[in-house]
Order: sequence, then C-alpha cells, then structure tokens
Amino acid sequence: MRAAVLQQAGTPLVIETLSVAKPGPHEVLIRTAACGLCHSDLHFIEGSYPHAMPCVAGHEAAGVVEDVGSEVRTVKKGDHVVTCLSAFCGHCEFCVTGRMALCLGGDTRRSSSQPPRLTRDSDGATVNQMLNLSAFAELMLIHEHACVAINRDMPLDRAAIIGCAVTTGAGTIFNACKVTPGETVAVVGCGGVGLATINAAKIAGAGRIIAADPIAEKRDLAIKLGATDVIDASAPDAAKQIVELTKGGVDHAIEAVGRPASASLAVASLRRGGTATILGMMPLAEKVGLSAMDLLSGKKLQGAIMGGNRFPVDLPRLVDFYLRGLLDLDTIIAERIPLDAINAGFDKMRAGHSARSVIVFDS
Repeated sequence: MRAAVLQQAGTPLVIETLSVAKPGPHEVLIRTAACGLCHSDLHFIEGSYPHAMPCVAGHEAAGVVEDVGSEVRTVKKGDHVVTCLSAFCGHCEFCVTGRMALCLGGDTRRSSSQPPRLTRDSDGATVNQMLNLSAFAELMLIHEHACVAINRDMPLDRAAIIGCAVTTGAGTIFNACKVTPGETVAVVGCGGVGLATINAAKIAGAGRIIAADPIAEKRDLAIKLGATDVIDASAPDAAKQIVELTKGGVDHAIEAVGRPASASLAVASLRRGGTATILGMMPLAEKVGLSAMDLLSGKKLQGAIMGGNRFPVDLPRLVDFYLRGLLDLDTIIAERIPLDAINAGFDKMRAGHSARSVIVFDS
C-alpha cells in the first residue's frame, strides 16, 4: 500500500510503499476512503510533540472494513467505519467508570514481542504506528476498539472529520460542558475543532455563541455554522468585548487552538461561575491557570481530551445529526486532495486561512 511516512520531525512527508500485517484476533483491516489533516498531526510532524520515527501519521479517517480478526465482534467485513484515536481497552478504571477517552489503550496495541503492523517493502524495517491508527495510508490495521460502524448512507469524506475535529468539538459541548439551552458560549479559534464546537453549541441551544479568531475568513465560517457574534481574537480588548456582549462574561469559554494567549482569552471571558475548557495541544512546557479572584468567583478550568467522547455511541449519533441536516460538515471541509498533495495541505494549514483539508483516496 502507499502511505505518507514521516521519516524525521521537521521534514516533509514521503510517499512510500509499505506492507500491512494480517489482522490479529481483535484487529480490523480497513481500506481508507478519506482522512482529514488535523493540527495534532502537524505538532508531531514539526517535532513539538515527540514520537518514534519513522512513522505514519493521520488519525481522522473513515473507510470500509476489508478483513477482521477471529475474535472481532463489533464490526464485520464491508462495514463503513469511522476511526478514533481514543482507542479503549474496555476494562480499565477509566473505561468501567464511563471515561473511555482517558483510557491509555495499552491493550489495543501490539506488544514488542509481536510482529509490527507496518513494515517497509524495501527492507522490512518497522514503521511506527501513530495514535493507534496511521491513517495517511491506503490501509489501516487497528484494534476493533478504535473504530465504529456507521450508517452506509453517510458520505465517507464527511464522516472522516467526525473522527477527531467533530467528536472533539461536539463532545466538549455535549459531554464535557453539558451546555444547556440559553447558556452563553465563547469559542476561541475557528479551525476544524472550533467550527465543530460552534455548530454543536447551536444544536445544543446555546443562547449566544461568540467566535473569536484573528482571521476574517474563519469568522465568516463561524457565522455560517451558528455563531451569533464574532470578534478579532488578536484585538487587545477581545476579552472586554466578550464580557460586554454578554453583560458579564460567558458560561463556557472553549479554547480550540493550542496557544497560551488563546487560553488566557478564554479564562478572561468567563462570567462568575463559568468554566474554561482547553482543547488545543499547547507546547508541553506551558501552563494555564486561574487567579485567586477567579477562584473566589467560582470559575473553573478543565481539559477535555477528544471532547470526553464515548465514541462508539457518540459517532453514530453525530452521523445521524448530519443526515438529518443538523450538523454542517460541508462548510468545515475546505478542500479535498489526493495523498500526493499532503505536504501542500499542511502548508495551507500553517497559513491558517481555511478550515479542513481532507485526503480522498481512490476507490
């Protein structure tokens, strides 16, 4: 199969031919139909977050099951599936207490004593799998607890972005924040995750949805997806504008960029008793905090990895939202590109002027 391999952090991805192992007892072989380019991938590509090299990145994907292992019970050959990086073991403390997104998923990976899932055709060398998936490839070999079957009426290029951007943004609204009708929401950052958060806030019935982003094109997209107000996040009085718009601050401020300044804006936008939720992958040495007055005002700060999702339940529901016309995935997708254009796609991401690029594989 063809795959985009990251040979060394800080270098372009290289299209190589790799071999995929046969499915183990609990593994699923998927022919990839589409995969979104996510900023999380870029963090690894640029070396901001460490990973064993060489590796195949990509985690926001959808495809069709080609084969399953002998013990697989959750999907079958021919199923249309969406993958999710928050693979869960099903029996750890986090899983059995309903916090599946926190599962470290160790039991869903192959052990060091087993043959690797991915190898180079040229020399048989191991190619590391990233985030349990490695979806910048024509085939994925993953644990059955890293994918879920979906309605076959769902277009797979739209389904792909549900696997990360949408489940993170929507999961934050529905699961982590539990937004109720009439509450006010501010979203800092209008990339794929931020736009999905805005769309979900609209579905949840938020009374006012304020989108903050320094780029005008993204603020326009935010309006289309349900924002009631937009502001320039780079403005020195951005927090003051949000507080004035809401007469005291928002109930929920969600950071969807991964920058310290964006987190500070989210915290500064809160009303008394409000909650700031940090979604973006910040530099590892950074910290976010609340002041003594914030604490005395009952404000709260939380993280929400992958939106605190329960993806086997959440993803089919989000598919249903799209098919019913509630979830707008078409606006979030800026372009569809072939695998060979992956580096150009990441260059566009660095420029920051558009939403999601999605790789579409040949059928």
